[in-house]
Amino acid sequence: MDMNLVMNSMWVLIASILVFLMHAGFAMVEVGFTQSKNAVNIIMKNFVTVAIGVIGFFIVGYGIMYGESFFNIFGTSGFMLLNTPDTVSGISFEVFFFFQAIFAATCATIVSGAMAERTKFLAYIIFCVIATTLIYPLVGHWIWGGGFLSQMGFRDFAGGTAVHAVGGFAALMGAKLVGARDGKYKNGKIKAIPGHNIPLGALGVLILWFGWFGFNPGSTLDITSPLTAHAAITTLLGGSAATLSSMLFSTIRYKKPDAGLTLNGALAGLVGVTAGASMISYFGAIFIGIVAGIVMIFAVEYIDTKLKIDDPVGAISVHGVCGTLGTICIGLFATDGGLFYGGGFGLLGIQILGVCIVALTVLTLSYITFKLIDKFYGLRVESHEEARGLDAMEHGISAYIDL
Repeated sequence: MDMNLVMNSMWVLIASILVFLMHAGFAMVEVGFTQSKNAVNIIMKNFVTVAIGVIGFFIVGYGIMYGESFFNIFGTSGFMLLNTPDTVSGISFEVFFFFQAIFAATCATIVSGAMAERTKFLAYIIFCVIATTLIYPLVGHWIWGGGFLSQMGFRDFAGGTAVHAVGGFAALMGAKLVGARDGKYKNGKIKAIPGHNIPLGALGVLILWFGWFGFNPGSTLDITSPLTAHAAITTLLGGSAATLSSMLFSTIRYKKPDAGLTLNGALAGLVGVTAGASMISYFGAIFIGIVAGIVMIFAVEYIDTKLKIDDPVGAISVHGVCGTLGTICIGLFATDGGLFYGGGFGLLGIQILGVCIVALTVLTLSYITFKLIDKFYGLRVESHEEARGLDAMEHGISAYIDL
C-alpha cells in the first residue's frame, strides 16, 4: 500500500472536516450580526445550504468543475461520480470529492448573510441550487479544472477568487436586487441596525478561523509538502495582522475600537491570504492582512453610504473585496513571479484580468438568476413579514423564549 497516498488522504479528510465546521462559524456570525427575530431563518438557510451544496455538487457540479474539458470552458464527465478514477492528485478520489463538495457549499453560504432579514427562504434556496451546480463549478473549472484561466497562468491557491470572491460578487448582486431592509435608508439618512449578539458573532469568527487551517493548508492535498505548514503560518499571520489593523484603524476613524469591524477584520485578513497562502512570504502575509483589514472598513462604508446596498454582515466587503484584493496581490507578493520579487508585471496583469473575467461572469449569471426568481416567485418578503420577523412568518417559531 502506498503510504503517501494513505497519509495524504487522511490529511485531506481531516482538512475537509475542518472546512465543514466553518459552516457553524458562518451561521453564528450571521446570527450574531443580525436581529434576534431572524435567527431561525438564518440557521435554516445555513443548514440547507450544506445539504444543497453537497447534493448539487454530487449530481452536476463536480462534472462541470473537474470533468473532461469542453474547449476549456466546462467539464462534460464525472456527473454523479460515474466513471471517475480511484485517485486524484495523489489522494483517494473519494476524499478529493469530499473536500471539493464542502468548498462548494462554503461558496454559497456567503450570499445568505448579505441578503439576510428580508429575502424569502425558498428564493434563497433556488439561488443556492444554481450557485452550487452552475456558477461556482463553472468558475472552478476555469481556475482549478484545467480551464482557460489556469492555462493562461492565473493563480488561486485555495479559493480567494474561486470561493470567496465568487460568493462576494453573487452577494453584491443579490443584496442590490432584493433591496435594503425597511428603515435602513430613510430621508437621506442611514440607520444602523445592530446585531443582537456580538459574542455569538465572535464565536463564529473563531470557528471560521479554526476551520481556515483546513481550508488553506488542506489545499496542498499533501501533508508531506513544506507548503502545507507554510500555508498554515501565512493564514495565521494574515488573520492576526488584519485583526490588529482593523481594530486600530476603526479606533482612529471612529474614535473607538469597533467590535464588529474588528471581527470582520480577522475574516478579511483570512480571505486576503487565501489565494496566495502557499505562494507569499510571511512578511507578504502580514502586509496583505494589514491592508485587507483597512480596505474592508473602507469597503463597508462605501457600500453602505455611497452605493446604498444593505449588507447586514459585511459579506460583500469581507469576501468579495478582500478575495479580489488577495488574488491580485499574488501578482505583487508571489515569491515566484511576483512584481516585488523580480517577476515583472506579467503575473499581475494576468491576476487582474482573471478577477475581472470572474466578476463579470458571476455578476451576470447572478443577475439573471435573481431576476428570474423575482419574476416567477419573488425575492423579498412582504413588509409586514419583515417587521414581524422571518422566524415567525416563514418558520412559525422563535429562536428565543421571552421571559
